[in-house]
Amino acid sequence: MARRVLITGLDSFWGGRMAQALESDPEVEMILGVGTHEPSVALERAEFVRADETYSILSRIVRATQVDTIVHTFLVVDSTRVSGREMHEINVIGTMNLLAAAGQPGSPVRQVVVKSSTLVYGSASTDPTWFREETSRTSAARTRVERSLIEVEGFVRDFAQDNPSMVVSLLRFANVLGTNIVTPISSNLSRPWCPSVAGYDPLLQFVEEGDVVGCLEHVTRNRVRGIYNVAGEGKLPWSEVTAICGTHRLHLSPVATRVAAAPLVRLGLIELPPELESLLRFGRGVDTSRISETGFSCLHSTAGTVDSFVRSLRLRRSVHKAQPSYTYESDIEQFFRHSPAATRPGA
Repeated sequence: MARRVLITGLDSFWGGRMAQALESDPEVEMILGVGTHEPSVALERAEFVRADETYSILSRIVRATQVDTIVHTFLVVDSTRVSGREMHEINVIGTMNLLAAAGQPGSPVRQVVVKSSTLVYGSASTDPTWFREETSRTSAARTRVERSLIEVEGFVRDFAQDNPSMVVSLLRFANVLGTNIVTPISSNLSRPWCPSVAGYDPLLQFVEEGDVVGCLEHVTRNRVRGIYNVAGEGKLPWSEVTAICGTHRLHLSPVATRVAAAPLVRLGLIELPPELESLLRFGRGVDTSRISETGFSCLHSTAGTVDSFVRSLRLRRSVHKAQPSYTYESDIEQFFRHSPAATRPGA
């Protein structure tokens, strides 16, 4: 049967790219995205509805559009981008409203896909080499982003138990690197100096941005239920990652690390959110055998992801020197697509 899909955060990086991916699927009859701002990528047939960050209007939208699938891509996993209050409203209140809309009486929704993060496992000296989906974190959550994601996942698990006929998918993605995504890690690796904690050389795991979209597609199209870790195969030492990227490690004191880093952060020389500080001490690795059993595997290993990122970084630097960058503007794109004046090849 034809699918009708609602995507949260259509104006975000992941929402826009998920919409682009589903537009090519003939089985998807309708794509509706909600967000607080206009989409920032070109879309062919996805529709957009403006909503507040808590999705208070989502119940009405679900009833009016009769969507059968909700893909929740809009969870904040970077504490440098929003305040603590905004993070709680987006992650916790927004997810509560989304699940309430999906589970309301007479709801047409039959599948909910939630994009989460391996941040829920934390990062501590007592961690196992590999976290499995059922492995509990070994330390208390110390950062607001971890606490919000843990709370969100609790709501999702309760929702799945209360609605056994619904396909509920929860995907925990490792740290992302790619051609276009910007994160504190990718920003640091793009600079001449990169933060490191003196005395530590953690093993890290990455997932390539295209594999994130590919996994979201796979789970959505095949109606895969359950909780899954998603990451590229293998881990790399932070020292090797920085060397490959051609940046120099700036060794910060292991005592009062954030105090030592504060002047550098204020000057914009590095980024060091609390969740990254822990990762740069102890690293993290997740077992991905469960998602492999569903028929999905990442095209890039952790090493391949870093290599792909470096190649795109070098290309961006070369292009930046040669020509100005282009920022997507919806009215300009509409002109190129629909105006009789824009008939030349390449428009």
